[in-house]
Amino acid sequence: MPMNFRAKAFLTTVVAAGFAVLATELLHPSWPNLGRFVFYLVVVCFASQLKIVLPGINGTMSVNLVVILISVVELSLPETLVVGCVGALTQTWWHRKHVNFTHLAFNVADMAIAIEFCDLFFHHSVTWMGQQIALRLMGTAIIYFLLNTVPVAAIVALTEQHKFRKTWVECYLWSFPNYLVGAAIAALLTWTNTSMGWQTSLLMAPVLYLIYRSYRIYFGRLEDEKKHVERIAELHLRTIEALALAIDAKDHTTHVHLKRVRAYAEGVGREMGLSEVEMEALRAAALLHDIGKLAVPEHIINKPGRLTQEEFEKVKIHPIVGAEILERVNFPYPVAPIVRAHHERWDGSGYPDGLKGEQIPIGARILAAVDSLDAVASDRQYRRAVPLQDGVAEIVRQAGKQFDPRVAEVIQRRFEQWEQEAESTPHSSAERLKLSPDIKAPERGIPASGFETTGSGNGEVDFLASIVAARYEAQALLEFSNDLGRSLSLEETLSVVAARVRKLVPYDTIAIYGLRHNRLVADYANGDDYRVFSALTIPVGQGLSGWVAENRKPIINGNPSVEPGYLDNPQRVERMGSALSVPLVGADDRLFGVLTLYKLAADAFSADHLRILLAMSEKMGASIANAAKYRDATDSATTDYLTGLPNARSLFLQLESEIARCQRERGGLGVIVCDLDGFKQINDQHGHMAGNQVLEVFARRLKIACRDYDYVSRMGGDEFVIIAPGLKVSDVPTVRDRICAAAAVSAHEVCGSMDFSASVGIAFYPDDSRQVAELVEEADKRMYEMKKEHHVSAAFVTHPWHSMLTQ
Repeated sequence: MPMNFRAKAFLTTVVAAGFAVLATELLHPSWPNLGRFVFYLVVVCFASQLKIVLPGINGTMSVNLVVILISVVELSLPETLVVGCVGALTQTWWHRKHVNFTHLAFNVADMAIAIEFCDLFFHHSVTWMGQQIALRLMGTAIIYFLLNTVPVAAIVALTEQHKFRKTWVECYLWSFPNYLVGAAIAALLTWTNTSMGWQTSLLMAPVLYLIYRSYRIYFGRLEDEKKHVERIAELHLRTIEALALAIDAKDHTTHVHLKRVRAYAEGVGREMGLSEVEMEALRAAALLHDIGKLAVPEHIINKPGRLTQEEFEKVKIHPIVGAEILERVNFPYPVAPIVRAHHERWDGSGYPDGLKGEQIPIGARILAAVDSLDAVASDRQYRRAVPLQDGVAEIVRQAGKQFDPRVAEVIQRRFEQWEQEAESTPHSSAERLKLSPDIKAPERGIPASGFETTGSGNGEVDFLASIVAARYEAQALLEFSNDLGRSLSLEETLSVVAARVRKLVPYDTIAIYGLRHNRLVADYANGDDYRVFSALTIPVGQGLSGWVAENRKPIINGNPSVEPGYLDNPQRVERMGSALSVPLVGADDRLFGVLTLYKLAADAFSADHLRILLAMSEKMGASIANAAKYRDATDSATTDYLTGLPNARSLFLQLESEIARCQRERGGLGVIVCDLDGFKQINDQHGHMAGNQVLEVFARRLKIACRDYDYVSRMGGDEFVIIAPGLKVSDVPTVRDRICAAAAVSAHEVCGSMDFSASVGIAFYPDDSRQVAELVEEADKRMYEMKKEHHVSAAFVTHPWHSMLTQ
């Protein structure tokens, strides 16, 4: 951050004083023990490299305090100055990619001043403190702490325009106990040097490293906690932004509005010297001040014209509702009072509480002005935007009436800068898509509607009923969306659609037509005369629903009489008077069908009904399409694709179910396995297509040969399995004859050959086994035994059952 004049003046003063001290003392150097001086110089360079980055500021701290304090005791003042300044140079410059020479000069000068005063205190304090080296070092450490932190805190506060006391207390005062500990260690090492010689100062190296490691671990944990706090703060900010987006979803005009209001509010707050807590509250309020609009119906918020008195009274509740919502959030700063009072006026004529002048919170006064400025400078449904300069002029004219004069003066002076900041801020979310405001039913080409369009109505509107309806509509649409996702069953999905539509659009009959080979067939019908509509088959392009399917456009208050076959149906009880029909289109723009609502009364549906149904139709189309795909997939997983019979998977599931039933009822059943004899010859002589036809015909004949409640399935290839509940041993010959006759007739129908039969094996529950797999295996074994015995005879083709099967 660039330094202002006061910061530059202070820095120049410190640098000049520090280098004056160095020049004065080094003009007459004194080196009584050069070896000891060099040793301390090396140690201070080592200690200065053991530096820790201080949290919250752009600075570092090293462990060279102990070296400097011992140097004050053991060395001359010029030697101590060199040791201290070299340590400052090393700490500032070492392992730095980019060196700021201004910072370097300041640090060296500050170190020279601190050492000068420390040396003066230590050596002159002997006159009143005696030879108490520990106490003298303690006082020296205090002076070193003050002269080492106060100038740095002052230059930081002047540069960043913060309060000096706050900067010093928050960033440096916490380190004071470390200086006292350093003084104690220095006193101990000084006593050791006096007793055993200055060479024992080598003990400083491990002590300094131990101090460095302790500091590093402590600051590492402090940094982790700081990152955790920052993550929580970031989460807090994202929560605020999410709430702001909820407002954006309600009032589409607030997307850019929030950006400008936040930039201007922060700018005014800084100019007026708000505290950090007040600034945080103002930032949150700038994002959330309109959250109370969630309680105001959209048709009022987005009304393209002047509000009625009743509508304005409803709008006036949004500051109260917003404050009540935000009070539950428990912000660590006062956001709710700002939101509640941001429509108060300086002269006391605002709402909701009629506060006046200084009674209004400062954040609310700022927010009121910048909110109004953005309102007049933005396009709204009821008027065009005015130039920003004209908006600022209006704010100034209203100063002392609507707005705080000080706030108006600040805006007038700095609005151009803040406007640039607002425009440079990236969008926090994508542009919202809007529904077309002019959707209406087609007026031409509708098949014989026979009715006038529904009027909008000019009577009195029940204000409270409108608000309740808006809330009910939103809730019902939410429940509708949730219910559609709970089932993949087509029948259940259609039932849910019918039930949920009735809550929003009343009807007497509903028909959901599915598209089948260019025709509409009722997949679901309910209500009056549902049998009539469920029996209709409507070609695309014909009738009311057929026209909707062909053109993919809705019809409101169409004439149900034009539906093909409706008037001719004798089961019709009453004649429907009006219809509302919309196409059902999936996400891939594919038409899946048509939803048509019928009512007995003429002209019974309104534009609101059409709007609601169109809003629901996309979700309905996608859900019905998914349910249909799921049904097809389920059928393909359990049905043999060639014969249409259940496959092996379905067979074993059904057999398990039948055995469980037999166990409950103490009954029995038979499992019949049959295999076509000579099927390979048909494939070889007539081809595989003929073989497939034989299998299809045999499957159909086999179902005819069995009882209605027998379960017929294809195991695979030319092998079929039948589950026959209640089958007895005495029925075996008859069953075999009927199956063999079905095989012979199938071959004759496809290939003209009668030399074809089947091998049949039958196992019984519980006599042969109680297990599913064992029953099928036993029946399969007996089938192969029959095949080996070659009991196929031409007599089968002339069996009496043959004539029955060919009728």
